[in-house]
Order: sequence, then structure tokens, then C-alpha cells
Amino acid sequence: MTAAQTTSGVDQPLGGNPTFVLDVRDLRVHYATSQGDVIAVNGISFGVQRGEILGLVGESGCGKSTAAMAILRLVQAPGRILGGQVLLNGTDLLGLDEVQLNRVRWRDLALIPQGAMNSLNPVMRVRDQLADAVESHEGKQPKRVLKERILETLATVGLPNRVYDLFPHELSGGMKQRVCIAMAVILNPALIIADEPTSALDVVVQRVISQTLLDVKRRMNVSMILIGHDMGLQAQLVDRIAVMYAGNIAEIAPVESVFAEPLHPYTQLLISSIPSIKERKPLRVTEGLTHDLRRPPPGCVFSLRCPHVADECRAVVPMLREIKPEHLVACHRVETWLNNNNASPTC
Repeated sequence: MTAAQTTSGVDQPLGGNPTFVLDVRDLRVHYATSQGDVIAVNGISFGVQRGEILGLVGESGCGKSTAAMAILRLVQAPGRILGGQVLLNGTDLLGLDEVQLNRVRWRDLALIPQGAMNSLNPVMRVRDQLADAVESHEGKQPKRVLKERILETLATVGLPNRVYDLFPHELSGGMKQRVCIAMAVILNPALIIADEPTSALDVVVQRVISQTLLDVKRRMNVSMILIGHDMGLQAQLVDRIAVMYAGNIAEIAPVESVFAEPLHPYTQLLISSIPSIKERKPLRVTEGLTHDLRRPPPGCVFSLRCPHVADECRAVVPMLREIKPEHLVACHRVETWLNNNNASPTC
């Protein structure tokens, strides 16, 4: 393997792609245990283009949130980042010291956390929490100017002016989540990572939060990574989608391509598990359980659960390859299916 090639099989020169605001290369994260390392993120590579929303999806435990925490350099012990590059506008975040990193976080790279209930300080008013974010990076601000900026940001995420003076316990769950979005966007960062921002909300509020994220993206032309396992929500919000399984990326493609013609068996199973209002049919489920992440099987990590597994799958690790324009898949058999039938198999 050359220095330009990642373990995912995507050949790109190191140093960053100018079309990407974020360029992740061969990122590896392990968690130490007494019985060996848990391989949480296994050499993944992907990019986020300027002004796009990239969806990062997969079942619980596949490594989505760990990848996000690694990008932010927030992986906690016993976790550790073993290697790779995280290039934000060409700067490798993994090479920064704490002082440099603190300047980047929030100003250039922000997080919308999964649990807004636990992310806001319960004894600080909303105004003070937003002001703290601004003044930590930009220094002391005139009160009138700072208030106008906070009110404008609250309006951007659909919150009324009265929220300015409220404590978190006086807000509904959806309003708390929108305050977290306001905190993420107030410094106009280049990239926002949204870690399952609708997971703890009812479907009506999910719709409101989803629309808020889209409005923010359109108004500010900000790039986003949207982490989740709700394929229906991803279909509505993202421009491209990256499917993760057991710490590896199985498929990356524009969202329309993934839903029109999913090429990896795992992606097919995820999409077929979405209930349909047009027809009544049994939902497909993926048989079996994910392997012990401390002891991955030889070959393809999905081979123990794949309905199309072959001998090659059990022996050789598949590389993430471009099968169609902008459509990358890590599967040995996909080209055979396409050549023989001009269509991918259905599970």
C-alpha cells in the first residue's frame, strides 16, 4: 500500500482535497479492554464537500458516533485514536495541540449533541450560554451588539425572543435541541456534526428539527455530517450517504443513488427495513449479530451475516471502490451482479 492509498481502497493524495471542507483519511479508533482492543473505527476514509450534508448511518455500535468524536478529538479513555488524518480546510486536526484545537472547535468545527437535555447548563440562562461561546473565541463584546447577535441566531433556528432570558428547564425538548443548534451555528463554522439530533424527540418535533437543520444549511451554506440510523430521515435531509458496518464503510454514494440502487447487501437490508405506506409487506431483518469487535472475521466483516457470501468474501478484505460514478462500494460480488444482470441483487 502506498502513502497515498487508504485501507478503504480509495486512492487520493495526502494533503487534502480542495473540494472538501473535511477530508478524513484512514481514521482508526480502538477501545482498550482486558481481553483485547475493540476496533471501533477501522481505517475509514470519506470527505464532506462544501455546502453539503453527508449522512453517516448504520446500526447501533457500528462506529458512527466514535468517528464523530475522533474528528472532534473528543474520544475519551479507554478509547484512543491510533492513526489517520482529519483535514479541516487542509489543516490536520490530529496534529494540533490543545491550544490550537480549542481555537478550531466551535469557531470552525461545531457539534450538535445527541442529548440536548444533558448538554445545556441547567443553572445558566440561554443568553449566557450563547454569550459564553462567542466571547470564548472572540473576546468581550458590547452588551447591545452581543444581544442582537444572540437574538438573530435564535431567530435563525425558529426560536422567539423570549427564549433569550429562559433557563433550559423552561424549554420543551424541541426548543432545547434548537438552542443547541443555535450554539453550534452562532460562530458560523465551516462544518457542523449533528449526532442523532432527533433521536429523543417525537415525530412532530423531529420534523421541526429536520426543517431547522435544512434552513440553517441553506442560509449559511454550512457543511454538515448527519449521524443516525433512521434511513427515512436521511433520505429527506442528506445529499450523500455513507453506510457504516462494524467500524468500516460499506458504501458511499449520492442519496438518490443509494435508494434507487443500493449495491452493498447491508445497505439493501437497511433500506428494506423501512416500513412502506404504499404496500403491506413483511419487513426484512438482518439475520444474526455483529461479530465480536475485538476479533473481526477474516475477509469481509459482513460475511457472517451476508445472504450472498462466497468463499472470496471469507478470505479477502474488500476495498472501497468506485463501481459507478460517485458510487463507492466495499463488496467483492457487486461487479459480477452488475455485469451479469445489469442490476444489483435484492435481499
